[in-house]
Amino acid sequence: MLFYVYAEDAPGVQDRMIDRAEEHWSYMDGFADRLVLRGPTLSADGEEHTGSVHVVDVPDRTAAERFATQEPYWKAGLYREFRADRMLVERHGEIGREQDMTLVCVRRPPRPLTDGPIELGAPEQVLAFTGLLVDDEAAQSTGFVAVLRTLSEAVVEEFTGRVAGAGTTVTTTRWCRGGRH
Repeated sequence: MLFYVYAEDAPGVQDRMIDRAEEHWSYMDGFADRLVLRGPTLSADGEEHTGSVHVVDVPDRTAAERFATQEPYWKAGLYREFRADRMLVERHGEIGREQDMTLVCVRRPPRPLTDGPIELGAPEQVLAFTGLLVDDEAAQSTGFVAVLRTLSEAVVEEFTGRVAGAGTTVTTTRWCRGGRH
């Protein structure tokens, strides 16, 4: 099962994260063959780490939560909180390291998966990754995550305008692919 695990940094931990980066990477290396997507969220100017995103293949929710709570940054108190959501990946294009991108997370009231796919309307060259957030039984969608190959405010605004709706919470943040290599 895939889980979208997002951990938000605690305030003022940037230097401590740098000191523990090797521990974090070594931990993640143990999951390398099970990580579909990984990387930090960043401040608007790209200078500060604000959180971590991992889409990891694990057996169940308990394993996803263990993945998050055994992570060295979490154990050292560097994350404020984490969230783990079951995910169904819809699109996973090539994601290079050459640029920062925009991570869009949409949360909404649950709706049956039988309602069909979400029409995102973004051009193929802009949309790098999409995954549907679902309940643990994969019967209902609770939102989705998308990675856009752009930081353009106009493109991001147009995209989020199309996907926002009643009862929907949309967050956007700068993101880049992570890992050692």
